[in-house]
Amino acid sequence: MAVNPEPGVLQYPRIRKSPFFYASRRHGVGLYSVYNHTYHARHYGDPVGEYWHLLEGVTLWDVGVERQVEITGPDAFEFTNMLVPRDLNKCKVGQCKYVFITAEDGGIINDPVLLRLGENHFWLSLADSDVLLWAKGLAYSLGMNVQISEPDVGPVQVQGPKSREVMIDLFGESILDVPYYYTVERELDGMDVVVSRTGFTAELGYEIYLRNASRDGVRLWDTIWQAGEPHDLRVIGPCHIRRIEAGMLSWGNDITYHTNPFEVGYGFETTWMVDLDQEADFIGKAALRRVKNEGISRKLVGVEIGGPGVGSFNDGSMIDVFDVHDPNGLRIGEVTSACFSPRLEKNIGYAMVPIAYQEYGTRLVVHTQHGPQDAVVVEKPFLDPKKATPKRLERAVSA
Repeated sequence: MAVNPEPGVLQYPRIRKSPFFYASRRHGVGLYSVYNHTYHARHYGDPVGEYWHLLEGVTLWDVGVERQVEITGPDAFEFTNMLVPRDLNKCKVGQCKYVFITAEDGGIINDPVLLRLGENHFWLSLADSDVLLWAKGLAYSLGMNVQISEPDVGPVQVQGPKSREVMIDLFGESILDVPYYYTVERELDGMDVVVSRTGFTAELGYEIYLRNASRDGVRLWDTIWQAGEPHDLRVIGPCHIRRIEAGMLSWGNDITYHTNPFEVGYGFETTWMVDLDQEADFIGKAALRRVKNEGISRKLVGVEIGGPGVGSFNDGSMIDVFDVHDPNGLRIGEVTSACFSPRLEKNIGYAMVPIAYQEYGTRLVVHTQHGPQDAVVVEKPFLDPKKATPKRLERAVSA
């Protein structure tokens, strides 16, 4: 029997479509996957070319798969503050926060970007897991006075060093006043949008959240495309090479229900991400306090991997985790995300290993698609650890 290395993804009515699906497919999608029960364009034929265009130009992404969970009502702040380990008393109206949603055992249910649109008005811009029913079930069981829904909102991302010029052409010079991880509400040719200075790239970039997205999705896409053409705007998929370089985690790969924030590098030093001293009794607080006191048995570390290139992660080259062995041949863990970095000219990735193997310089053997390869534990992020690149912008004040 022969294996078909590139089976197609069936397109039919049961799988949801992004509000921008019919617009983004015009640009020649090379590969789809399904994310939040929705078709997701992963690349447009050349992931490495897309990576370079992101670094040097400006790119447009269909991220309508980032479904929003909207939380409103008199108890919205108290309820949302209970969902996440960050202290939302430190989140101003108009500000965004990267957050974990934790389970009762401290496992990570999702890692959305949270947008605070009002005193009691929040959006959770989701990664690939079901939070809507989790939140609705909690609210019902606790008898809290909140309304939880999935609004008709769809985001796109405009990312790269020239995103500044495209956004000025769309919204005017005042868009440069939006600080890193803040939002502003705007009208664009009669369309109602929320613009945030965020993105899945660690590059300069913005997300544009479109209200009435099922009606206006294609129109917004065409408006951005027309503004971007003079700046050589290119449509790409999520650039996993860049997010791996930047130390950004992917739910379902590097973090899951079965990992906790301390294991993946958030909690010991980054106490702002898991604030155990806050007054709120968030879900998972007792479990995470116990983890902090007792310590962890494994950790997600950065690794450099020898041998031939392992691909761009979103090109189908890494169809499963890579086994990690110690030099004596004992299987000790797995690489959860890996790619070949064109700038670093080496394979890099994240590996979940026992803490005995966490020290920089520890030698490992990683079994890639090319067979066993020598590897070494290194510091992550691999590039720009202070996120100076996305924070730098004229007239903007860093968050």
